[in-house]
Amino acid sequence: MKKSYEQQGVAMTCRSFMEYERMFMLEPQVLRKGPILDVAAGASGFTAEANARGYQARAVDPLYSLSASDIAERGKREIEEAARKLADVPHLYVSDFYGSMDNHRAIREISLACFVKDYQSFNDEGRYVEALLPDLPFPDNSFSLILCSHFLFLYEDQFDFDFHYCALKELIRICDKDGEVRVYPLVGFDGEPYREMDRLVRELEQDGIRADFLDTDFRFLSQATKVLRLQK
Repeated sequence: MKKSYEQQGVAMTCRSFMEYERMFMLEPQVLRKGPILDVAAGASGFTAEANARGYQARAVDPLYSLSASDIAERGKREIEEAARKLADVPHLYVSDFYGSMDNHRAIREISLACFVKDYQSFNDEGRYVEALLPDLPFPDNSFSLILCSHFLFLYEDQFDFDFHYCALKELIRICDKDGEVRVYPLVGFDGEPYREMDRLVRELEQDGIRADFLDTDFRFLSQATKVLRLQK
């Protein structure tokens, strides 16, 4: 029997603007529409890089109760741990995007450093907000684009259907009427698609939320080929 990627608790994500751009198919016109929110952002460099490119981006995560130095230390440990665990489950991923696991790790480290520098400079200005799904401290219709990378669905074994439903309803609440929510990946740590996706989409649509699936050419988790998009 093939091993699954073993994860206890929620890992700190450290991903780059380039990765977000590919996994979410982010065209410049989508990024320019208005404020962007990265949800469960962890120590990803997306928000820092997006603002450096002239976009309006913020991030939210319970991690932001910590200092920059504490996040940096934790990030280094988790990058080391993830590299070790990935080495045990090569059947779950492909190297189409990264080329090698050394490149994968290097991007994690660069993204963490990018985040820490920006967090030190802009945390007091409200760019990084400490909060936890499914209750986010933003008014209705606050953002034109909301992204959630490597949290929802990935942790199917730790968060039940009701949590996923309430979390997505919260993201739609703070999304502008002309905006959209994008979530990736739609598989768990075992590489299998989220088992209750049909029910989840059906209930969201009953609430008047439009749901569809976008093809992404980003490849790492071998079965993660789709992005969930929600609109009011």
